[in-house]
Amino acid sequence: MKESLILPALVTFGIAVALTASAQAEPPAVVGGRAPLFEVVEQARSLEPLQTLIVARNGAVLVEEGFRGNSVDAPTNIKSASKSLVSALVGIAIDKGVLEGTDQKIAPLLRDKLPEDPDPRIEEITIGNLLSMQAGLVPTSGGNYGRWVASADWVRAALAQPFADDPGEGMLYSTGSTHLLSAILTRESGKSTLELARDWLEPLDGFEIADWERGPQGVYLGGNQMAMSPKSLLAFGELYRNGGKAGGDQIVSPGWIEASWAPRAKSMHSGESYGYGWFLTEMGGHEVAYAWGHGGQMLYIVPSLSLTVVMTSAEGQPSARSGYREDLAELMQATIAALDDDADSRI
Repeated sequence: MKESLILPALVTFGIAVALTASAQAEPPAVVGGRAPLFEVVEQARSLEPLQTLIVARNGAVLVEEGFRGNSVDAPTNIKSASKSLVSALVGIAIDKGVLEGTDQKIAPLLRDKLPEDPDPRIEEITIGNLLSMQAGLVPTSGGNYGRWVASADWVRAALAQPFADDPGEGMLYSTGSTHLLSAILTRESGKSTLELARDWLEPLDGFEIADWERGPQGVYLGGNQMAMSPKSLLAFGELYRNGGKAGGDQIVSPGWIEASWAPRAKSMHSGESYGYGWFLTEMGGHEVAYAWGHGGQMLYIVPSLSLTVVMTSAEGQPSARSGYREDLAELMQATIAALDDDADSRI
């Protein structure tokens, strides 16, 4: 097992989403009965599926741990946590003029992939609907996933799904929606989604996509089957925590981060809100945006604490049905409590 790294916690005040403030370092301590970080690590170690944990505050790594022989440097399948990355690429594409905006209709962009006699509602689906999982089409995820990826054309198959709701209405979580975004990015830019990620996110220190599955037509699978190291996932999270800046460059606009973290739909399963490729919740009195992948691949960002946390897990059984997702949420709650110096004032 890799020896854990626990560095002094950083205390910051008044941190906005788009700003990073300097801070003084002080060691983690029990304040008002809250567990210090070493107790958080012990809690993490007790979770059998958990493979890695990284905790960073204001850009400084406080905890870096690989459990049961796993390494924070080794690529792992981040599963649906990659949906947040696809969302970032869409935002950059809009800023660069590759796409018109979230209200842009997708039918004209994928006309040759539409069913022969489509439901007229397909003309109303927008890029924003795909990002917020409100396309209205029956999901290709869950029980439909295997049949969808076994099809000869993933884009055509996603668009051929019947409507379960009107576009812009209820949340219907579907990897097919994110894959349509990958196809649109590829068509409109003339580059593969992987090329775009490498070009546009190149300034991120330590960011690298090690592997990414492609569909039958060569389109990279939007929102699943992407491999990167936990450190790479941290670098992506830090981009958002820093208001879209990396290496002195504005990579993602603050406006896109704000739009992505605005509640647009609500999960019928967890009851939590969803924005543009991000789940949104509250923990310990703080707003939290997080990316979530099958089996427990997590990226949490807490802007008010300048906190970015990565957790990766064995792919195994679904984290939601097993209760493991709640275990990870409790671990994140404990992390927030260990670093929140103002928690007592909110009790």
